Amino acid sequence: MDSAAPKGGFGRHRKIMPFEPGSIEALREDSRQKAASLNQHVLGYGAIAEDEWAAAGIASPDLPAMRKYRLQRIRAELKRRGYAGALLYDPVNIRYATDSTNMQLWVSHNPTRHCFVATDGPVVLFDYFSCEHLSDHSGVVDEVRPAVSWMYLYSGELTELKVRRWAAGIADLVRELGGGNSRIAVDHINPEGVEELARLGVTIGNGEAVMENARLIKSSDEILAMRRAIVACEAAMGEMEQALKPGISENELWAELHRGNIARGGEWIETRLLSSGPRTNPWFQECSSRVIEAGDLVAFDTDLVGPYGFCADLSRTWLCGDGRSTNEQRDLYRIAADQIAHNIALMRPGTSFRDLVERSAVPPGDCFPTRYGVLYHGVGLADEYPTLPHASDWTDDTPDGVIEPGMVLCVESYIGRLGGHEGVKIEEQILITETGNEQLSTYPLDERLLG
Repeated sequence: MDSAAPKGGFGRHRKIMPFEPGSIEALREDSRQKAASLNQHVLGYGAIAEDEWAAAGIASPDLPAMRKYRLQRIRAELKRRGYAGALLYDPVNIRYATDSTNMQLWVSHNPTRHCFVATDGPVVLFDYFSCEHLSDHSGVVDEVRPAVSWMYLYSGELTELKVRRWAAGIADLVRELGGGNSRIAVDHINPEGVEELARLGVTIGNGEAVMENARLIKSSDEILAMRRAIVACEAAMGEMEQALKPGISENELWAELHRGNIARGGEWIETRLLSSGPRTNPWFQECSSRVIEAGDLVAFDTDLVGPYGFCADLSRTWLCGDGRSTNEQRDLYRIAADQIAHNIALMRPGTSFRDLVERSAVPPGDCFPTRYGVLYHGVGLADEYPTLPHASDWTDDTPDGVIEPGMVLCVESYIGRLGGHEGVKIEEQILITETGNEQLSTYPLDERLLG
């Protein structure tokens, strides 16, 4: 035993001794402080990512300022809509409100971790047992309480009893913090929860509307974080392109993007949209065991959630091997590249959504039936509002709006002839500025396909 180790500390060689009276809370607090200091968000992203960001000249975002900005956006939207607060289950919304994470993908389909943002009051995070340390870094979480999980996985045929206990806690919180207002916004909730909260006098509104509008306009620090996420994504794309050789499978190639993202502190990738050769037409084949051959087009959509939780949503199409592209491949690529360039040039503040799509370039007639489903969509911590379809797909229930500075939109193009052999996917990420736009994505197009 290392006799020099401090008593009660968590040194590397500490021997766990039986608890003494009064020691449990002290040990619990020591454990929390130790875990908080070793949280991934405190440790940072590591030398690989930091060196690449330094080389790109991208400064560090002011994270405390970013977190305060986000809460201000949420609370302003809650006030505008007359809510006492927001109850959030979507892990992306919780990340926006608290900048804390816990098993993001798992909680996206197991509704357990949640938080309450009071319009005039504290942020209360409901987390798993002994997980208080996961939000200690944020500076915006005022209290952590144990989550009451009432999904069937935990409650079985006793779900009704669990719902009552959960709803009683939420109703008490609303009475405590709502200032007499019992209207709250909720992003995702099962019917049992709605009914029980209503029985307790709590009225529920659309939390998605609150959060999508709060997330719509990015601060300067958010843009710095997004720039860093894109640099990390594009570095991983470069490693992926280096690995693209005849004989590699689609799955093996896609794994390179995952590896590069995780190595730089990224979080996850939402889809598996990579295909090659004949699998590129029509679009939306997810990657497979198919072996990529020389002369194949390889098209993919990153859908990548990278460092700081920001999405880098880029698409590229590459030619596999050292040979020359075909006339058809170059024709398809040029159509896609020209469509993207034309549509980016239209993106200016003050332009209505409807006017933007009415003036946008669209695929030619023999490619229009296989068109991508949207021309533009918002992006931030994930794909976000708004989503703008082709003008011909605009319906009475398509929402209109206005492009504003601070919005970030992805511009999409898929070009493949109906019944054709291959197709081309390109997507760029664009910041709306005070005077026009700035393209945030910089990964070069394949010159062999542009030629």
